[in-house]
Order: sequence, then structure tokens, then C-alpha cells
Amino acid sequence: MAYQIPRNVRGEGRILFIFSTKALITTGIGGAIGLIFWWIFGMLDMKTVGIIITIIFAAIGFGVGTLKVPNTVAFEVTRKTSGENIDDVIMRWLKFKFNSKKKIYVYTEGGTKDDR
Repeated sequence: MAYQIPRNVRGEGRILFIFSTKALITTGIGGAIGLIFWWIFGMLDMKTVGIIITIIFAAIGFGVGTLKVPNTVAFEVTRKTSGENIDDVIMRWLKFKFNSKKKIYVYTEGGTKDDR
């Protein structure tokens, strides 16, 4: 008699254990931006500086694709977006920034902001 044992399959879609698909894409984008600097510094005979900048941009891309906004009350932005993925916050900001209608809806517990 065979029994099906449930197993946790979360994270099996990861490449090289630390890279989720989203983290791999954002690391690649950051690395591609860094390669532009590597090319520029390579023309100036400063390839080592270009490599360091490429690694920094790739690390920033990895952080954007992997990390979440910390829960701190020191800043209003982190208080409002705590626990959300950084790339989701950036995408929402870009959509708001380039939206032609520019409408904002604010909901509070006591009604609208003008009701206070």
C-alpha cells in the first residue's frame, strides 16, 4: 500500500538556490546597466573600476528583486509600504508618475482627510 506524503514544493522553481526567476531577471538588468559602465571605463583603461561598478549594479538589482521594504516607523514611506516587495513599490510609483490622469484616492478610518 503506497501513501502520498505531502511535501513542501515552495522554492523548487529557483535557479542556483538563491535566485528566484524575478531575482535573476533584476540581477541581469542591473548587470546590463553595469556593463555599460564597464565598457566606458574600459575605454579609459580602468577595467577594474568598471567590473566593481558592474558587480554593485548587479547586487542592487538582486536586492530590488529579492528584498522587502523594512517595517520602520522612522520614515513615512517605510511605514506605509512595510512588508511589500521593493520592485512592487517601484512599479507602483512608476505607474503613478507616468499616469496622465493623476488621481489619488485616500481612504482613512474616520472618512476622508478633509473630514477631520
